[in-house]
Amino acid sequence: MVVFEPTKDWQIATVKSVQTESKRVKLFRLELPKEARFRAGQYFDVRLTAPDGYQAQRSYSITSSPTEAPEIELAIELINEGEVSSYFHEFVEPGDQIEIRGPVGGHFTLSPNFTKPLLLVAGGSGVAPIMSMLRQRQSVDSSAPTILMFSTRTEDDVLFRNELTKLATQDSNFELTLALTRSVKVVSSDEIDHQYRRIDRSMIDSAITKLGSLPARAYVCGGSDFVEAIGNHLLDIGMAHDDVRTERFGP
Repeated sequence: MVVFEPTKDWQIATVKSVQTESKRVKLFRLELPKEARFRAGQYFDVRLTAPDGYQAQRSYSITSSPTEAPEIELAIELINEGEVSSYFHEFVEPGDQIEIRGPVGGHFTLSPNFTKPLLLVAGGSGVAPIMSMLRQRQSVDSSAPTILMFSTRTEDDVLFRNELTKLATQDSNFELTLALTRSVKVVSSDEIDHQYRRIDRSMIDSAITKLGSLPARAYVCGGSDFVEAIGNHLLDIGMAHDDVRTERFGP
């Protein structure tokens, strides 16, 4: 396995585009001055420096496929009173230059050569690194049986909705389940599995049944409580600790 060491030096990236993905999430496509090879699931550090020298730094997952380097796409969710996210949402425009460093992270990564059954579980903006995995999976035409269980509050909060729906309808080896925790049940016009509740043990059991066996690996990303609950469910059904990869945000 090739391991990409993080770039320790800060570099200046140029903002190529800014896209509104939802009410609270924007996608920022950045062009790097030099190639920084990364693995699906890694992230970059972003640093802002005020005129008085004050600095604020945050980490954001890469949503683009490694095949798109030297450009990367970062999903940045607006956090109430968040210094960095507020600046990005209110002020950053195409052409601006941003300090970044990376890629960072090694445990929550997926090789494009992985061909065994996969279970992906995302809560809210936790889908960001998983999108990088899915986009790379598509670029290499992977046939690995894969299920994404994606939990959000409402339909409007489903990031990358059109892309995920298209993938689910065109790829027989990929299935999407949406768990909507604060939505009224409606008749869906697509073939996506809609569940109007939180992801629980019974939903995970159903996913395992569809895969035909325990997944060879699971990736879980979201808020701390969400990740802990899903991780415990996966361990309870018999998955090994090393096969349950987690990434969490929040306290």
